[in-house]
Amino acid sequence: MQLENFIEIDGIPVKIENERNLLEVIVKSGVKLPVFCYHSDLSIYGACRMCMVEDEKGRLMAACSTIPRSGMVIKTNTKRLRKYRKSILELLLASHCRDCTTCGNSGKCKLQSLAVQFGITTVRFDNDRTDSVKDESSPSIIRDSSKCILCGDCVRECNEIQNVGAIDFTFRGSKAIISTAFDKPIAESLCVNCGQCAAACPTGAIIVRDDTAKVLDMIDDPEVFVTCEIAPAVRVGIGQELDLDIGSNTMGKIIAVLHRIGVDKVFDTATGADLTVMEETSEFVNRLENGGTLPLLTSCCPAWVNYVEKKYPEMIENVSTCRSPMSMFSAVVKEYYKDKMPEGKKKHYHFALMPCTAKKFEAKRDEFGGVTDDVITTQELIKIIKESGIRFREIEPESVDMPFGTASGAGVIFGVTGGVTEAVLRKVANDSSRTTLAQIEYTGVRGMDDVKEAFIPYGDRKLHIAVVSGLANASRLIEKVKSGESKYDLIEVMACRGGCIGGAGQPYISHRRRVKRGEGLYRSDRESSVKCSQDNHITNELYNGVLKDKVHELLHVDYTE
Repeated sequence: MQLENFIEIDGIPVKIENERNLLEVIVKSGVKLPVFCYHSDLSIYGACRMCMVEDEKGRLMAACSTIPRSGMVIKTNTKRLRKYRKSILELLLASHCRDCTTCGNSGKCKLQSLAVQFGITTVRFDNDRTDSVKDESSPSIIRDSSKCILCGDCVRECNEIQNVGAIDFTFRGSKAIISTAFDKPIAESLCVNCGQCAAACPTGAIIVRDDTAKVLDMIDDPEVFVTCEIAPAVRVGIGQELDLDIGSNTMGKIIAVLHRIGVDKVFDTATGADLTVMEETSEFVNRLENGGTLPLLTSCCPAWVNYVEKKYPEMIENVSTCRSPMSMFSAVVKEYYKDKMPEGKKKHYHFALMPCTAKKFEAKRDEFGGVTDDVITTQELIKIIKESGIRFREIEPESVDMPFGTASGAGVIFGVTGGVTEAVLRKVANDSSRTTLAQIEYTGVRGMDDVKEAFIPYGDRKLHIAVVSGLANASRLIEKVKSGESKYDLIEVMACRGGCIGGAGQPYISHRRRVKRGEGLYRSDRESSVKCSQDNHITNELYNGVLKDKVHELLHVDYTE
């Protein structure tokens, strides 16, 4: 009997419920097909052919690019399909670097894991891989074309989601490669260091630059005073790789790990975010009331700032002069300890633990004067934890160190899209009552939508605010502003969809699952005794101490076209 709106998959009827392809229906049936080129957040490409299935007539089809139709009879695991998939894997391995144990993506590589899954112990074909030179020009990522399988995930991520266009396919047929325009080093291309290409890459062809050796060497030097700051999004991004739930707040455990490996002082970048709120709010209000350049574009995301510099240089004046929370806090820490070095220490080394690859680029910018010596990502911290043998799940949490031991909930939510705007609104409202905070929460700035808009009362007018994540979405919004179609007073932009919780330095999860990380930050905000940046006593002490007469020097930067 044939059921309406059902597909038979391996003898089991499965209902069609608005799935965009056969692959999504098969997943519902409890079968996980092997894929390289398929990402739910990207367009359908159908290049790798690993997800091929067979119908009742013996016809083969790619499940990712086949529209599901009622009455289909599909088999996912036949002798023919198993042979087909093994052949594809062998052919990929025949033109692939096989130095798996020394690859930066070893243990996380899809090609490696599928080769194990399908029992590939020998490859019948000669290895025709040609040696290639690594592109290590970028401070954020490293490219190795000898490990590329031409799945196109990085190209579609760079073009569709980020609208950067730094890489694309070049040449044809067997000579096809993925490269920059004119094969220039990636650092000389349109790349903005967001790292989303590395997050999408299923092999080790594009990986995040590993700076852990430099950091550990400095920690081991007895004459170096080492301090570290931890970005808000890291605390909810690390758990899934270390036997904890996605979105778990692991801040205390991370601090304990850093103390154990020898870091002298550990601080929370959310304290720097509180300073950013104070400065950015002041700048925003000043522009509103004195006819300054609007809309004000937020400057917390270095990939976004770099994107404006390369794509919209005429809008540089719209970008806030505020440094990012990382660079603000690094400058404050360096200034504070300039005359307070512990006995026996000859050098102060400050590094940041970030969810973002673009922060590595930001730390190297001349405008910031090297206040952040190095940046390591969440992924790099995970590597340190695993190498050290620390059992993360069992380690007891510890607190951040003084004298910067307090941060507000407003600073913590910087890590999720809409968090910067909400923090600024809390400052503009200048009212930390539960009622006012609840009203701000429901203005529309929260949520994982790529683009959000809100109208906020301000005096005798209403402020029109936009919150956008993903550079392609930001580009479309800016084009509307330039054409006069839309008008805003403030635009918050994060290069990565969902904000810093989806940064390329975090363990990868799909956009739909990032909501749990966002919930983790909002949970931390609810549990915080200080909700607003202006109520953080540390912030006020800094303005009366380290920052006295040095606010612009330490907290602001002048970007030039």
